[in-house]
Amino acid sequence: MPPPNQMPSPGQPFPLPTMRQRSTIPKANPENENDLFWVYPSQQMFWNAMLRKGWRWKEEDVSSKDMDDIIKIHNANNEHAWQEILKWEALHAKECMQPKLKSFGGRAKDYSPRARIRQLMGYELPFDRHDWIVDRCGKEVRYIIDYYDGGPVRRDHRFAILDVRPAMDSWENVWDRMKVTYWRWRYEREEDGDQK
Repeated sequence: MPPPNQMPSPGQPFPLPTMRQRSTIPKANPENENDLFWVYPSQQMFWNAMLRKGWRWKEEDVSSKDMDDIIKIHNANNEHAWQEILKWEALHAKECMQPKLKSFGGRAKDYSPRARIRQLMGYELPFDRHDWIVDRCGKEVRYIIDYYDGGPVRRDHRFAILDVRPAMDSWENVWDRMKVTYWRWRYEREEDGDQK
């Protein structure tokens, strides 16, 4: 018998696949040699998770093709988020060459302070937020990921604009954010100077 989250929900309008795809995101605490990377949810698991969160679809609202696209978008966004985290982790390459993801959690309605400030400036709020805990060779580092609508879905199944940064819950993270802000500002000034 498959686990409950792989079973069709009552009234589900069409069957959904239960196959899962392995990510490129290394796990901090693998249980065995076959468990070294995080595995994405199947379409059925995703459907059941959305129902638990209060989503209700009718047959005319979504098709099995839509669910296939949703999973591809979900997986592509997570792979992109991990690549953005690795850019931040490169600041600590001497201390840890192989950071790994320890845990993650969705916090869609718990907007980050940065998202709230952007809203005050007239920008839209993110449609989702995740907090990811990265194991930096024994040190836990929390990252905040705000997901903004980026328009039509691209061929690589990405559509979200990700704002990925270390949480400001340690002096080290604050310092990393200050350094990167300075580098971006300096690079933009150099680019502006080159264009004149």
